[in-house]
Amino acid sequence: MNFLDFISDYSTYIMIGLSGISLILLIWVIILSAKQGKLKKKYNKFMTGSSGENLEAQVLARFADVDRLKEDTTNLYNELAKVKENLLITYQKVGVVKYDAFKEMGGKLSFVLALLDKNNNGILLNSVHSSREGCYTYLKEIIKGESFLELSEDERKALNQAVNSTNYME
Repeated sequence: MNFLDFISDYSTYIMIGLSGISLILLIWVIILSAKQGKLKKKYNKFMTGSSGENLEAQVLARFADVDRLKEDTTNLYNELAKVKENLLITYQKVGVVKYDAFKEMGGKLSFVLALLDKNNNGILLNSVHSSREGCYTYLKEIIKGESFLELSEDERKALNQAVNSTNYME
């Protein structure tokens, strides 16, 4: 059997196969044309109104912006470090207890306020309210969570609240 006989015997199958391959190639060309069209639109949008020199200037301007942003970020980190350093020595822990200084008077107008820093150093402010005589305020120094002066029960409660406070910045 020679080549021409083979082609004449199977010509129908060969034509169907070639038609199928042609159809697949046609679909492929359509897909590639669509993708190329989208890419061309993006390119034209990118290049519209800009010459090559203008485009270079824009790219250089963006690099300058990035450099400026890096510098600003460094400055912000330095400022944030200073703020954190200052926060460590500020009063961050608070304890408050309201009480009646005199049992016959109601309203709990007296109070103890404990203000401590991260290391439990600070002050204990006791304000005793007496309607007859006015208001008396006492201040006690707190060092590492302890007072060198004797504390009342209410002062001890306020101090414990502040010492056990967990809402402070490390």
